[in-house]
Parts: sequence; C-alpha cells; structure tokens
Amino acid sequence: MTTLIRHRSRPWVVGGALLAAAALSAAAALPALAPDRAGASSHREAPRILGLPQYDNTDVYAFVSPDRPDTTTLIANWIPLEEPAGGPNFYPFANDALYEIHIDNNGDARADITYRWTFDEAKTPGPRDSFTGNGTFLYNNGPVDSLNDPNLLYLQTYTLSRLDRGSWFTLAKDVPVAPSFVGNASMPNYQALRDQAVKDFRRFDWQGKTFAGQADESFFLDLRVFDLLYGGDLSEVGNDTLAGYNVNSVALQVPSKDLVARGGNDPVIGVWSSTSKKNAFGSYSRVSRLGSPLVNEVVIPYHRKDRFNASKPSDDGQFANFVLNPELPKIVEAIYSIPAPAAPRNDLVAAFLTGVDGLNKPANVTASEMLRLNTKPFSGQTFSRLGVIGGDNNGFPNGRRLTDDVVDIALQVVEGVLLPGVPDAVKGLGDGVNANDKDFGDTFPYVALPASGSDPRGSAASNSNADAGVTPLDGGTVPDDSDESLIVPDEADVADSPDGEVTDLFGLEPTGSTSQWSSEPMTTSVLLGALAGIVLTIGAWTWRRRSTGRHAVARVAETSTGSTEG
Repeated sequence: MTTLIRHRSRPWVVGGALLAAAALSAAAALPALAPDRAGASSHREAPRILGLPQYDNTDVYAFVSPDRPDTTTLIANWIPLEEPAGGPNFYPFANDALYEIHIDNNGDARADITYRWTFDEAKTPGPRDSFTGNGTFLYNNGPVDSLNDPNLLYLQTYTLSRLDRGSWFTLAKDVPVAPSFVGNASMPNYQALRDQAVKDFRRFDWQGKTFAGQADESFFLDLRVFDLLYGGDLSEVGNDTLAGYNVNSVALQVPSKDLVARGGNDPVIGVWSSTSKKNAFGSYSRVSRLGSPLVNEVVIPYHRKDRFNASKPSDDGQFANFVLNPELPKIVEAIYSIPAPAAPRNDLVAAFLTGVDGLNKPANVTASEMLRLNTKPFSGQTFSRLGVIGGDNNGFPNGRRLTDDVVDIALQVVEGVLLPGVPDAVKGLGDGVNANDKDFGDTFPYVALPASGSDPRGSAASNSNADAGVTPLDGGTVPDDSDESLIVPDEADVADSPDGEVTDLFGLEPTGSTSQWSSEPMTTSVLLGALAGIVLTIGAWTWRRRSTGRHAVARVAETSTGSTEG
C-alpha cells in the first residue's frame, strides 16, 4: 500500500534592493497584487535562503559596456561568502536551478525578455582518475592548463536561452563553466581558464558574449553596519568585509538595441534576476529575486523578508509602508543625533522606483523595485563612485556599475541628501570602503579574477591573530617547554612496521598496499569480527519478528481497503 504525503503549499517571497525598497512610493501609487511563490536573495538576507547558498542571488549589475558603448552588460552573482580554499567540492552552480536575468522594456513591471542559464555536470571524478583505482576526492589530479585538461576532474557546462515574446530560443549550448580557483599549484594560469570560458554567440544579425564561472566578490562594504551601525561611534568602518571571498557569476553582453522595446524610441530598461529551484514534484519554485542592492537586508523587517523575496516587481506595493516610513533613519537619529527626514519619504520614489525624469524613467512606468538603466550613455560625465549624487549620471541608480559605491549612496539618500536643507553630516556618510579590494577588468566579463585557494582570504587573513591561543594540534607554534608533554613514538616502535607503514586497526590494507601484514593472523580483528557477527545476528532476528507482525497487520488492512497508487 502506497501512502501519499502531501505538503501544504506556502507563499514564498522575494527580494529587492535597499534603496529601491527604501524608495517605494505611496501605497496608492503601487499595485498591491498577491505574491508569487519564491524564497530569498542577496547575501544571506532572509531566513529561508540561509541554507540554500547555491540559489542565493547576491548582486545584480547593469551598465553600458565601457569598451563597447553600443552594448549593455548584465551581471548576476550567486553563492555568497565563498571561502577560496573551500574544497574538496568547492562551488558548482546548482544543476536543478533556473538562473535568470529579466528585462522590462516598457515600464509595466513585467518581464518582456528573460535570459536563462541551466547547468549540468559534463565531467565528474571517477575511479579512473584516482591514484588507487577506487575513486578520488580530488577536484583535479594535477596542474590544469585548460578547460579540456584531463587533470580537471570536475567540469560543468550550461545552456543559455532567451524568452522573447512568449517563445524560447537557445543562444548557446554546452558552454564550459570556469572552475573554482583551487590554488596556484592546481591552476597556475587561471586567467587562461577565465578567457576560455568567455564565449560568443549569434542571434539573427548580431553577436553577444556569455560567461559563467567563479569571480571575486564584486560588492565592497563594511558589514559591521549591523553592530548598531558601525560600532555606535563609527569606530567600525573602513574594512572590506567581503575582501578575499568569491562568488559565482553569470554575465551577458548584448547589443542595447536588442534589449529596448521595439522601435527603439525608449532607451530605458528595468533589470532584475531570479533563481528557481526544482521541487519534489518536478516543477520549479522561485527562491530568489534581486534588483537593486540591500533592500531586504536593511529596509524589510525580519517577519516580512521571505514574503518580500517571493514577490514579483509588480507586487511591491504591499511593502510600501516599510519604505515610506523606513527604520534606518530612525536608528541613525537615535545613535548619531542626525534628524530623520519626515515621513512619508516620497523623495525616494523617483530615484529608486520609477526612475528620474530625464535620467532613467521609462515613458510609461509602474512603480516597482528593479534596476533601471538608460542604455544611451550620457556624454561629458566625470566618473564618481557616488554615481548620480556625485554628479555622474552614468552611475547608480542609473543602472549599477561594478565600481559604484552603493552603500555610501544608500546611506546618504536614505538620510535625505536629495531633500533641501539636508544637514552637512549627511553628505559625508559612508562606511569607509570606497573601492573593491581587486581591480575589475577592462573587457567582458569585467568581474575580477577569483581569489586563489592558495591565499587564505589574502589581506583578510592579516586581521587574525596568528597562533593566538592555539595548540600544536591546531598548527600553532610549539612552546619551548612543550616537548615533554608531546607523546612521540620511539624509533623502535616505528621500525617494527614494515617500511614504516601505519596499518588499519583491523589489519585491512589500502588498495595497492605492498605490506605483508595482511597475510599474518590478526587475533584482535578476528575476535571483534566474531562479536560483530553475533550482534548483527541477534538484531536481524529481533527485526524479523517485529517486521512479521507489522506485515500481517498491513496485509489485513490492504485486503479490506485496497491499495492507493501514488
């Protein structure tokens, strides 16, 4: 008799961006629609995503390509806080997920174009790759010089598809993923591996580029903001918390004319990403959504984070109260005595939900949380890490570049830098981290190379206290007087073992061992084996008696009710 177990469906929820959420317009101006099923996003910011790092979308970037201004580059990152030396399995994309970037090109808060990456394992370690013939735990069994190198034992590939006007098109297939940067001995020229993972594809009369693989964590900030806003006295600033960590990135570069609405009269597009995970029934449920940075982390309260993460952009009206009366300025006022701007905060609406007139506002727009990018770059701009509030109209919140200091921008805007008569203290707010710890690239995919597993988080490791409180077993320095406390085997004890080998407790040798001990009688192993056999025999006899009784009851029940098929 088969028993069906049915789970009650629960509404999940999806995420957005600090400024975007902090900028939600008046409730009446936003549509209030029922949330879709989904989960969470961006740097562990909601409860349900904490245990699903492969599906956790950390950041989204959209900008006019600096070296190809007729194209737009879209980047989305997943898997927060990747420790570079995190072997042996390192950080693959999920094979049961849909990784997507969505484009709204008519301002209705709905996707008009969707790009989708789906991943598969093209190669996994097998017995043939091992040193024993029994399999291996290694990611690679020698230096890797190319993505086709036989020493690379694990390799993913992906299919890139595009949804356009209701139809799916395959743009690229069996494209290799740049592997995790195991270390310098394993991958002495990682740049070559990155270059091989950048692929061109064609659609009609234009050509695009795609990339998927590990990259340096692009987001730079001091996360001690959560320690009562930088230690209560701004003493906890200036440290890039994410320095030395990696992420998994997907990147796409396409002609801007193929992203905007037909006719090309409106150059503004909306951009956000999402992740959907295959569920037990074979269908997909959205578990992550992200547009602008930081919304769910700082604006949405704990009891609504998952709900926010499950909603679509068209559903964002239900969170308007958290934005019109945001908590962050009240915390800043309580700690630093900087007056919070008066609610409701309608000053944030244009900047982060609808776009700004003459900058990045669509001709027709539904207020919603997403990045909004004017794909026609502004001329005569001088770069500023503060983007638009720094006088650079090509920066955040007009899209988001890798170099935009979104934390400083967010703090200043939420504190009212766009309002008249703002206190001077607001204009200097920031976390003291003004740039990434690694240089970004000049060409696609622009993201910095990942940190190597050979370097344990690089400069971040220098913040630790070497050997503080550690013992010799922990790898610390052995004190001068510690020799007598260490148990060191006598040379004679080691000499008793053939060739100095250490044998298994029960005399079982690893495959390929040349030791002759396995042919000698092992009294201890025989005795323990006999005892184990007696215990297993008694356990099996007891289980059979209980099982027989249960089966008899089950047969009676099945005879009377009939079986249920799943």
